[in-house]
Amino acid sequence: MDTTRRNTLLAIAGAMTAAIAGTAVSTAVQAADMEKCYGVSLKGQNDCAAGEGTTCAGTSTIDYQGNAWKLVPKGTCATTETPLGPGSLDPIQRPA
Repeated sequence: MDTTRRNTLLAIAGAMTAAIAGTAVSTAVQAADMEKCYGVSLKGQNDCAAGEGTTCAGTSTIDYQGNAWKLVPKGTCATTETPLGPGSLDPIQRPA
C-alpha cells in the first residue's frame, strides 16, 4: 500500500474514532439530564426492565404501569400527571 493511501485511511479511521467518542459523550450528557420516572409510560413504551411483568424496553403490559419507568427530563417526574396520578422516582403500586 502506498504512503498516500495509508495516510488517507489512517485519517478516516481517526475521524471515525473521534465521531464515535463524541457520540458517547453526548449520550452520557443527555442521560445525566434525565431521570427514571415510574408509572408514566404507555403500554409497551417503557424504557427498560423495571420489575415483575417487564423484561426490557417496550414490555410494560398496561398504561401507566407502576413498576415500569420512562426517562424524562430531570426534575419533571413528580409533576408529570397521568389519569392514575403523578409519576414517581420510585416504583409505585397501581391498580391492575
